Amino acid sequence: MKTVKSSLSGKIGQPAGTLYHTGRQKTESPVITVFGYDENRFFYRDVKTLHECEQFKEQFKVLWVNIDGLHEVQIIEEAGQLFGIHPLTLEDIPHTVQRPKIEEFDGYLFLVLKALELDAASGDVAEEQISMVIGSNFVLSFQEKPGDMFDATRDRIRNEGTAVRRKGADYLAYTLIDAVVDHYFTILEHFESRIEELDTNLLEAEGHDMFQSMYSLKKDLIHLRKSIWPLREIINSLSREQYSTLDGASIHPFFRDVYDNIILIIESVESYRDIVIGMHDTWLAVVNNRMNEIMKVLTIIATVFMPLSFIAGVYGMNFHYMPELEWHWGYFSVLGGMAVIFAGMMRYFHTKRWF
Repeated sequence: MKTVKSSLSGKIGQPAGTLYHTGRQKTESPVITVFGYDENRFFYRDVKTLHECEQFKEQFKVLWVNIDGLHEVQIIEEAGQLFGIHPLTLEDIPHTVQRPKIEEFDGYLFLVLKALELDAASGDVAEEQISMVIGSNFVLSFQEKPGDMFDATRDRIRNEGTAVRRKGADYLAYTLIDAVVDHYFTILEHFESRIEELDTNLLEAEGHDMFQSMYSLKKDLIHLRKSIWPLREIINSLSREQYSTLDGASIHPFFRDVYDNIILIIESVESYRDIVIGMHDTWLAVVNNRMNEIMKVLTIIATVFMPLSFIAGVYGMNFHYMPELEWHWGYFSVLGGMAVIFAGMMRYFHTKRWF
């Protein structure tokens, strides 16, 4: 699979509405899937071009077109022509470093979300931009790569009698957004496991590995917060404001439920950040305390040997006329004096509770 990364510098000097893919190419070629359904009928098809979808626009109550792969911008241009999408919206779709946002245009609503997915093999959290165009009877979803969290929604569309089959495009958009938000809880569980593991090893581990683990976790939480925090404003807007393509009276309660989940996720992320910062401070205190203990032992040893070294230095001088040098018991007396000084100093340190 190609992983070509397009630079943002390629957009410099381009007029507004110019389509330019930024980010990594995460799929070999785009994949277009189409769902059309109403309460009694349903169909699913893979298509080569978006022009094949034109025949289905008026046949079904809801048409859902999903595009995996954003590097072939002509497909996005075709979507704009077929569904009447503003050039500024089309420009934002392949620009994969967008901040999550919501914009209303004539005849549709445009959303940008950040989907997060856990790589089971490496344990890394992968980010993917998902753009949605929500019309009165259609939903367009644009993703960077195949494989997503919308399989449960597809199953509900295939089954008769489900709520998504009875309701309109706004409810389909809600189910897709809700699926993205629900996957955040999986990411939170991953971070909670990492925090518990660090907390278990906090008092025993030391050195660069522990510091690197905490720093990496803190950085990932900041990135997670950056991806999730804008959703608070977006979902709050969807749950309260009136948009022409949404049936406010019926859809607002569902988005309010998503909003509650977003608040819970944000509070959890903030709590995890505080825990990691506290763990870092605790780890530094433990490391400093260990260093102080080591320095205390070394200081005691150095202090004990200072008078002993002084005595040894005095009697190591090479003067010929030193009275004690000719004394028969001089050597043993000096050693005994050193032993008494050592014992006295250790007794003094013990009474002061220095060790």
